[in-house]
Amino acid sequence: MIRINRQTDYAARVILALSRRKPEGRVSSAEIQREMLIPPALARRIIADLAHGGFILTHPGREGGLTLARPATEINLRQVVEHFEGKLFLSECLIAQGECPFDDKCPVRCRWARLQNMILREMEQITFAELAEDASALEGLAENIARPEEIGENNTRVSERSRPAA
Repeated sequence: MIRINRQTDYAARVILALSRRKPEGRVSSAEIQREMLIPPALARRIIADLAHGGFILTHPGREGGLTLARPATEINLRQVVEHFEGKLFLSECLIAQGECPFDDKCPVRCRWARLQNMILREMEQITFAELAEDASALEGLAENIARPEEIGENNTRVSERSRPAA
């Protein structure tokens, strides 16, 4: 099973949270932790690793906080995943040429290689600027979806003002 570990997922959340803010604005690590539901002990390690990797800047002091090290348009999902996970391989046979006795004569290996390249290309094309836009769009969509208790007769939405008094 191919699976991104929790630390990588949290790292993507940190960058996403910073990508949704104005570039010049600094955000406290505590605010990011609360917003993205990241345990404090893990957040410290992830923030340090993101800073070491050149994804974010940490600004100490009273007016300090976190900012992106470069524009969100220049940070893609593949960069973050590979920083935390290392190079991704769908199969052992793709790691080193010559390890498999069949190599390029194996139709399964050829398909693994093709699928792996598709995944890596897709991850390269997904920037955090795009993910930030997606997050805003999803938030707007969620705000427009009526909760079950807001549905009245004939499946119409009941506004706060038109609700009957309890």
